[in-house]
Amino acid sequence: MSADTGSVDGALRTVLSELDRNEGMVVLAPHGTVNTGVVQGDQRNVSGLPGTADGPAAPVRQGPVRAADFGLARRRFVRPPAFEAGLAALESSILFLVGEPGTGRLTLALNLLAHERAAPALVQIDGAVDLTRWRPRPRGVDGYLVMEPGDPFALRPWDLANLEAALLDAEARLVIVVPEVPGLTRSLERDFGAQVVRHRPPGPAEVFAAHVADIRPDPRDRTRLLESLEPGLLPALLPPGLPPGYAARAAEAVCRSGTGDRVRRDEVMSGLALAEAQELLGRAEHDPELLSHLFSVCVHGGLDRGTVVDRAADLAAPPGPGPDPGSADHGSQQPLGGQEFGLVRQRPLGDILRGIGARRVPGDGGDEAGTVAFFWPETGEAVWDVVCREHIGLLPLLHHWLGRAGTAPEEIGRAGRAVAGMAVRTGGRTFGLVRELALSPGRTAFEVAARSLGAAALDPRVAHRVGGLLQEWSEAPETVLRTAVAYACRSDPGGVGAITALTLLRDVANRGGDGPEDTSVALAVAETLMQRFAAGDPDTRETITHHLADWARTEDTAGLVAALTFPVLVDLDRAWFGDRLLAGPTTAPDIVELVRRSLNEAASFPSMRDALLAWCRGPDEAAPPDRAVEELFARLVDSREHGVLRLLLLIQRGGDAMPGNALAERSLAEWRSRNHFQQTD
Repeated sequence: MSADTGSVDGALRTVLSELDRNEGMVVLAPHGTVNTGVVQGDQRNVSGLPGTADGPAAPVRQGPVRAADFGLARRRFVRPPAFEAGLAALESSILFLVGEPGTGRLTLALNLLAHERAAPALVQIDGAVDLTRWRPRPRGVDGYLVMEPGDPFALRPWDLANLEAALLDAEARLVIVVPEVPGLTRSLERDFGAQVVRHRPPGPAEVFAAHVADIRPDPRDRTRLLESLEPGLLPALLPPGLPPGYAARAAEAVCRSGTGDRVRRDEVMSGLALAEAQELLGRAEHDPELLSHLFSVCVHGGLDRGTVVDRAADLAAPPGPGPDPGSADHGSQQPLGGQEFGLVRQRPLGDILRGIGARRVPGDGGDEAGTVAFFWPETGEAVWDVVCREHIGLLPLLHHWLGRAGTAPEEIGRAGRAVAGMAVRTGGRTFGLVRELALSPGRTAFEVAARSLGAAALDPRVAHRVGGLLQEWSEAPETVLRTAVAYACRSDPGGVGAITALTLLRDVANRGGDGPEDTSVALAVAETLMQRFAAGDPDTRETITHHLADWARTEDTAGLVAALTFPVLVDLDRAWFGDRLLAGPTTAPDIVELVRRSLNEAASFPSMRDALLAWCRGPDEAAPPDRAVEELFARLVDSREHGVLRLLLLIQRGGDAMPGNALAERSLAEWRSRNHFQQTD
């Protein structure tokens, strides 16, 4: 008996929602056969409980909109451009609202349904409901809302006509929110015309102001708050295109922070970025596609769209041999999504970027040529903070990925700074991974490792450890480690001072032998010297010149590197060297020593000769000789070195057309007079 009673109750629950709209007789006869009269045509014998071929009919999933959510949506509503068009479309009782997720579609839909109603009754219907079979309640509901129905194409014009009639009878309206997908939107516009309205969000400043006004309703209090904002805070909080939800969060953060005399930009932005980073990592925890794009934007945010997408795909691909995971202290946290990101599914880039709080910024060539970046740039640094604190099991994989950076200098620099950031955040515990990265195969891995050390040296928390590591690598037998030191000493990472860098570079140059790999290390040292000189201020240039003169006085590899490098430095800025020659005894002797050594060295003589001829030629061949060149030649004659004599003879034999011919003639005459005086004496 109890079982039968339960069956009847279940059947009742299934069909009760249909009783009000069914004008015929409803007969419940479980396990029975019913015929209520004469029937023309076929008859069916239905045994068992009412249901469908797939099982019992499920009740329609719908319910009232939460009062708290609706209250906020109404109080803080800013009318977007499509509001009036939406009201006009709803006169037919049905509106298709087209827009991207996160742009305030729900808020707009609720306010359209509630327009001119003091206390409207609103019901939200599950998107999985079949709208071709759904009907509104006879009375008591003002508006219905469907967010992204599962199959919008299933609703045909005749279905829409039936829905319109039912809604008009019920004195209710229906808003169907659909995503902005080109094929779907075109189909809706073709079939339903004026009932389709495209939503574009209001400006972020308007949304921000509406939320601040609701949180701080007292106008004087609100004015004091806004006047306390640090200059530059609002533009940073509300960049163009910021979604309404972000603008709302910004308003709440400002109102929470406005307790003192000044609302500081760093405080507000860091708090928002940290909350955003935690939310993004939680959202992407089991979504490799989101996670890979999240890390790619953290590293390459602001670069072109193709770079961000390609680097995300590289991270998502199954990794090959990489740094030893045991090189870092992993702690007890499990990595997000496992150590391998694995293959990912393909989604539109716009959906992915929305999922990670990023946007495309169109370039001159349109959307495809634009860049990708977070709405709030501070989010990238906050993501690294959370990863290095709570998900350090990911660090070996991230190091391996960063070591496979593209060959463009900007990409290598970005990867190096990301590795440095992880080392700083972990208190230097990832330096073992940096060494493995430097030793791993690949064209860019060692350079990424080098740049990471140069950048990490800027931070006092790990600077001492970086210095020890660079000293250790400068004496290492592995040429790749010594080459990495040479790159780390460049000025663009910025952390290694000039004197320290020159000491390390000398050690690196002298540690090797005569093999091809050692030659490549010497070339890396020369390249770094040129880069630091070109980018250096006058004091840095004097320091480099002085140290190179010391190198030039030796017969080791460093001395040869100085001789080969110095002619290039002269070509970089002859005017600077000319000023130093005429300025007095501080730098002039070092310049003369370097010219002398470069002329005496067979390998460097041609480049030094060409640099001096260009100096003699000057900007205008008709101009008088540069006083600095005359001073230099006079000092070279005093040195009486064989390389100097070789140069003077070469210029003399070139005839009048040779730059500096007259100066060389006078210098040779002086040379010979001194030699004749010595013979006579």
